[in-house]
Formats: sequence, structure tokens, C-alpha cells
Amino acid sequence: MWILFGVIALAATLINLYVYAAGKDYKLAMALGLSFTALTLCAEYSLVSEWVNKEDWSLLGEVPNYGRALWFFTIVSILLNIAPLFLERKGKNQ
Repeated sequence: MWILFGVIALAATLINLYVYAAGKDYKLAMALGLSFTALTLCAEYSLVSEWVNKEDWSLLGEVPNYGRALWFFTIVSILLNIAPLFLERKGKNQ
């Protein structure tokens, strides 16, 4: 499930940047991108919780690799989704 949410978050982020570049209202796409990023993290956390409950320690050995990827994905998603806000403010100040 987390992969599906991640793909949707990526698509919403790309749509956000495209809509901003087209000069249209991008705030809905931005909210969707950030929301699906949060859902991705929640789904991944639930998956890891299931592994802990089942005491599947071999799968848990791979979690640190997922953790780094999720941190990176989340930071990039946040920065890309809020970039139009900063660009818009920069344009108004000039």
C-alpha cells in the first residue's frame, strides 16, 4: 500500500509543479502531494508494526534502508511541494 501512496504522492507533486508553471492555482495539488506523502509514511509504519507483532526479525533487518529512503523522499516531497509558495513570494517581492 505504501508504494501506491508513494507513487500517487510523486504524481501529485509533479502535477503541483506543472500547474504552478502553467500559472494556475496549485494549492490543491500541493495539499494532495503533502497528504499522500504523509499517508505513505503511515502505511510504511503500519507495515513495520506488523513485522514487529509477527516477530519477523529478518524483515526488520532491512528497515534502516527503508528509513533512509523514506526520510529522503519526505524531505524532497516537502521541498518540491512548497517550492511554488516560495517562488510566488519571491516574484511578488521583486
